[in-house]
Amino acid sequence: MSTLTINKSTSAIEVWFTDLKMFVRLDDGREIAVPIDWFPRLRDASENDRNNWRLIGGGEGIHWEDLDEDILVEGLLH
Repeated sequence: MSTLTINKSTSAIEVWFTDLKMFVRLDDGREIAVPIDWFPRLRDASENDRNNWRLIGGGEGIHWEDLDEDILVEGLLH
């Protein structure tokens, strides 16, 4: 018996914040919302530092140079 595997995208295209959550939009249209408390460096950062992110690995991760923070998108999905 064969198993069908469907690979959903894990590539981020956009990141934004509220006071309590970080949101990530994936290239397939899904949006992830996670508590900002999961990431103390982001929680404690200024709004400017939070918004100074870049995608790495073709959108597989998000990097904040000034905060020395990296988050893998796949990790947010589990």
